[in-house]
Amino acid sequence: MPPSQSAARPGRPLPTGPTGLGTSAARITGPLRTPAPPTATRTAPGAPARGRGAGVPELYCPPHLRDDAALGEEVNERLVRWAEEVGIYAGRLEKFRQADFGRLLMLTHPDTDDPDRLLAAARCMAAEFAVDDYFCDEAAAGDHPERLGPQLMLAQSAIDPAQLPGGARARYERAMAGQPVWNALRRSVADLAGYASGSQINRLRQEIAGLFLGMDAEAGWRIGGSPPPVWEYLANRQMNSFLPCMALVDAVGGYELPADVYGRPDVRRATLEAALASVLLNDVYSMHKEGGAQGVEYNLPTVIAAEEGCSLQEALRRSADLHNELVHSFEASAAEITLTADPVLTRYLGGLWAWLGGNKEWHASSPRYNQS
Repeated sequence: MPPSQSAARPGRPLPTGPTGLGTSAARITGPLRTPAPPTATRTAPGAPARGRGAGVPELYCPPHLRDDAALGEEVNERLVRWAEEVGIYAGRLEKFRQADFGRLLMLTHPDTDDPDRLLAAARCMAAEFAVDDYFCDEAAAGDHPERLGPQLMLAQSAIDPAQLPGGARARYERAMAGQPVWNALRRSVADLAGYASGSQINRLRQEIAGLFLGMDAEAGWRIGGSPPPVWEYLANRQMNSFLPCMALVDAVGGYELPADVYGRPDVRRATLEAALASVLLNDVYSMHKEGGAQGVEYNLPTVIAAEEGCSLQEALRRSADLHNELVHSFEASAAEITLTADPVLTRYLGGLWAWLGGNKEWHASSPRYNQS
């Protein structure tokens, strides 16, 4: 299927978004079902977190636009079957199902109700999470962190296949097919080609390369055995973020933001602000999840606490403040851009805004971050 406007799913009404105070900036409107551009005055803090996330400080974030349980469940069940097919999370598929990545995709991409498009993006996201859960968690536990670099290099090779001569290629192909995470990465990008252009896929490859570079840097900190300064951690988190997932908002929505526009300095700034905000929210929610793990742990609250000598609760509050500052900054950047933007760029910025709201709702409720 070419990367053009996706067809509506038969029998499911098109989403139109919520109504009421604080929702107009994110409402889906118009013939392209486009989220209206963010503005600096049209937002509201997200709903209070549920479960163990109830202790999370207030996070300034747009509301999520929809919560279609049936669509999320359909994508999630199909994603679990795919994970079993490619070999990731063997023996842990029920826990993987409970994380509910299908719901995350449903929440973060409200401008399509096509489960095939959502599944294509969900496969990419699951493969990227598997890199973290397999390779990075192994390094975090102190199990040969120096091996992480070669593992990530081959993970990148899985999505941008090496063109090797002779017998080396046969060995390479066997290795790619035999390692579940590499296999999942390769398959997910290949499957995405039915919904994304070559330019959009190349964009994804580049953003994933940055993600893996950030993951590798963290292994360097672990080998050194001490936390980085806050500024260095934040620079790293800019790369080690949800940026590869957010880079697919146009492909999932069924349109394409031209490469030269995606790379424009003002658009890049807004994209990176949103991406960093999304992952700092993850840091706040995942602090509890990671707190009992072995080895040296790195998330923004623990890095702030180490540098400033404050309590973890105070560091958590300061982390939320940094997240909120970034969301406000993204609002202002996007509002300025949309004064002269065409409909495609406006839709893209609205898609980032909607992604932030859906990401917040998923973190607040997913068992991945809210175990009782």
